[in-house]
Amino acid sequence: MSTPTTHVVRPAGAGHETLFVLLLCLMILAVAGSVVAWRHESLAASSVGSHQLDARRDLSASEQGIYADLRVTLDEIHLLQQEQQTLPTPVALAEEGFAPFAQDASSVSRGAHQWQLLDTKAYFGQSQTAAVAGSFLMRLTAGDEAPDIWLHRAADLQAPTDLTDAALESAGWKLIVAQFDAGVTRQHRH
Repeated sequence: MSTPTTHVVRPAGAGHETLFVLLLCLMILAVAGSVVAWRHESLAASSVGSHQLDARRDLSASEQGIYADLRVTLDEIHLLQQEQQTLPTPVALAEEGFAPFAQDASSVSRGAHQWQLLDTKAYFGQSQTAAVAGSFLMRLTAGDEAPDIWLHRAADLQAPTDLTDAALESAGWKLIVAQFDAGVTRQHRH
């Protein structure tokens, strides 16, 4: 008869495997951290002048809507101007149904502006409800450049007679500026 033999089987050493897994995890974290640090965008604070308003942050919802409508309608104004050899009147724009000149439910809820053409180079929209939206002045520039759009929130405002920057600023008008930066999708308010 043979005697049974016993073999002692030792467990596999998990110490080395654990060490390699931990080193791999640390290396992945180091690479990820360096990529994040390398691709980090600095937060540049965009500021506007004291005579300006930021179209995204400083306007009410009604004012933003009117501002957007004026920017969109500008193309139609230029087309009508080329056809007629003169700027179209606010009445003609209203008859064509162009916002914000058309008197519809949207324009009434946004301040019921009364529009007029000033010196054949600017449109003045006087707000009938200044608490909802201020009065607008869209001063057209030569060519197809973007117009200067100004806002004044006074309740009893008259149409400006001098349309220069200095005169408008001294009368309390604020130039609306649109800044497109990373803050368009990510606003950091501190």
